[in-house]
This record gives sequence, structure tokens and C-alpha cells, in this order.
Amino acid sequence: RCAGKKAMIAIRRARASDAAAIGALHVAVWRSAYAGLLPDAYLSGLSANRLAASYQRDMFDRRGGYAVFVAVASGDDAPEGSAPDEATIIGFASGGRSRREGLADGEINTLYLNEDYRDRGTGRRLMRAAAAHLRVVGCRSAMVWVLKDNPTQWFYRHLGGRVVARGQTRVGGQAVEQMALLWEPIDTLLAATAPAPEA
Repeated sequence: RCAGKKAMIAIRRARASDAAAIGALHVAVWRSAYAGLLPDAYLSGLSANRLAASYQRDMFDRRGGYAVFVAVASGDDAPEGSAPDEATIIGFASGGRSRREGLADGEINTLYLNEDYRDRGTGRRLMRAAAAHLRVVGCRSAMVWVLKDNPTQWFYRHLGGRVVARGQTRVGGQAVEQMALLWEPIDTLLAATAPAPEA
């Protein structure tokens, strides 16, 4: 193997100093994933600074067992244009105890990933970190809300999530259909996201 920077994507608990990068990634993913699904004016008006402040507040608060996990790329895996030895946040997931009673104990609130890093197992690893955290804070089941027209719902279905509720929510003044996918017990999600055994 030729000498060079070692490729690495690591998953870790988010720090307050990560908030700006998390806010910027949230905006980038929404503008890409929801173009045509949500109003253009709403997407163009998203504020990375406001989102960063909100994530930072929630990270400090930790109410309801809330936590954020980030995927950090460095070495040969870092995005083009990154400074040498710079680690860049390329994805994040957040979760805590469910905001709505009756469906599940815990909830994955967000899972966002830089488009260039899809299909590499990073989303699965972030889901596993969030699910493991939920189990530690006492959640025996987990759920996620996803917009009905969001194509990434296949990812949750592939991990064994089953649709248990449907409803409407308002985003940018527009009513959109959403669905809740459930893992019960939560161990089914941990099993679905377990690392593949070494060959």
C-alpha cells in the first residue's frame, strides 16, 4: 500500500463546537433532499446559524435523554479542499425520548448525511450510535418520523422499521404527509446496524 493519509470516518458524540458545521449540513441536506417537495422560499430561507444555535442549545440541555452524534471524515476520506489533518463533519444523527407518547419510548429525530458519503455504511453507523444511546437511557423501542415522499424512507425500511402511524405536519406553511417507522424491541435496530463480521 502506498504511503499517504489514512482514510477514516469516525462516529463520536457531538461537541458544542460542532454546532456550526451541523447547522450548515442540515441546510445543505434539506435543500437537496426536499427540493420540489417543500416550498422553495422556505428552503432558501433556512438559516444555518439559527439551526446551529438550536442544536447547541439541545446539546447542552440534554432534556429527555437528547444526544447528537456526528460522522467525521479525515485523511483520504476528507472532502475535497479540506486542509491536511482537518476532520470534517459529513453526517449527524440526533435522538432522545419520544416527543409523542404511545408509539415508542425513543425517537431518532434527525439523520442527515453529505450526499458524497451515501452508500458507505455511515448512515447505518450513525443510526446504531443513536439507537445504542436510546437503549442506555432506558428506551425499549425506537421510532423515526419521515416525510411520505422522502426517498430515503427505503433506508429505514431496509433496517427493519415498520410503518405504525401516518399523519400530517406543516413545513413552511405547507401540509405534508409523514409516517412513523418503529423498531420494537430496540434490539432489532441494533441487530440491523451491527457491523459486518470481519472476513
